[in-house]
Amino acid sequence: MPRFLLVAISLLLVAAPARAEWFYREEAIMGTRVAVELWSEDADLATRAMDAVIAEMRRTDELMSTYKPESQLSAVNAHAFERPVKVDPEIIDVVSRALEFSRLSDGAFDITYASVGYLYDYRAHQRPSAEQVAAALPGVDYRQVQVDRGGNTIRFLREGVRIDLGGIGKGHAVDRSIDTLRELGIEHAMVNAGGDTRLLGDRRGKPWIVGVRDPRNEGKMVTRLPLENEAISTSGDYERYFEEDGVRYHHILVPGTGDVARAVRSATIIGPDATLTDGLSTTVFVLGVERGMELVSRLPGVEAVIVDKDGRIFYSDGLAPPQ
Repeated sequence: MPRFLLVAISLLLVAAPARAEWFYREEAIMGTRVAVELWSEDADLATRAMDAVIAEMRRTDELMSTYKPESQLSAVNAHAFERPVKVDPEIIDVVSRALEFSRLSDGAFDITYASVGYLYDYRAHQRPSAEQVAAALPGVDYRQVQVDRGGNTIRFLREGVRIDLGGIGKGHAVDRSIDTLRELGIEHAMVNAGGDTRLLGDRRGKPWIVGVRDPRNEGKMVTRLPLENEAISTSGDYERYFEEDGVRYHHILVPGTGDVARAVRSATIIGPDATLTDGLSTTVFVLGVERGMELVSRLPGVEAVIVDKDGRIFYSDGLAPPQ
C-alpha cells in the first residue's frame, strides 16, 4: 500500500469523532433494581459515570440500611434510647427532611413506622398479632426522634422506637447520583432505584416517557408521562407484600394504627427532586385520594397520579388524563 495512503488513513482515524450513544447499567442494590442510563460521546466517561452512580448507591446502602448490623442506622436503632448516637451529617440531613414530611403531613409520613414494621417478615409471610402491634405502637411517633445538628447525633426519647429510611433514602441516593453525573458533564441521563426515578435533561430532543405501572398487572401501564428534568416516584402495595386469606399485607403502614394502609393501590408523585417525590409518594399513599390530592395541591411544582383501592385512577389538577 502506498505510503501516502497509509498516512491518509491514519489522519482519518485520528480525526474521526467518538461515537455518541446511550449507555446502560443495572444492578441489584438496596434490595431493589438500580439502573442508570446516560448519553455520552466518550465511552470511558460513560463508564466512569455509571461506576460513580453504582458506588453512590452502594455507599448509601452501607450507611442507611437497617438490614446491615454494621450500618450507622442500625447503631441508631440499637442505642439511641440509651444515649445520643453520633452519625454522618448525611444521615442527619435525611432524617431531618423526613421529620419535615412528618410535620407537613400531620404524621402520615413517619420513619418510626419501623417500630411496628420490623415485626413483619414479608418473605416468610409473617405478620404481628394485634397484641404485638398494640405493644409496639407507642414507639411510632416522629416526635420521639431528637436530632442534634450541632453534634450530629440522634436520640430517641422513648424506648422501643426504631427508624427506617426506606421511604426517603432511595430518593436521596438518586438525587446524589444525578448531582454526580452533572458534575462529570453528563447532560442526558436517567437514574432509577426501585420506584424512584430522576431525569437529567431530556432524551436528546424528546421527552423521557415514564410509565406508571398497573398495580395489579405487572405487564401493563395505567398511564405514560412525558418528562424532562424531573423526578417521579411510585409507592405501591405490590412492592413487598404477601396475601393471607384474601387480604394483602404490604410494607406501607398507617403510623397511627400500625395497620396496613388500604385506601389506595399506588401513589405516583412528580416533582423537582427524588427525595421529595419519594417521601411524598409514601405520604399520599397513606393519606388516600382526597387528603393526598389536597396536600399535593398545596405544593408548587408537584403532581400526582393515584390508583385507589378499587382500581380507579385520579390525576392532580396539573395533569390531564389520557384521552
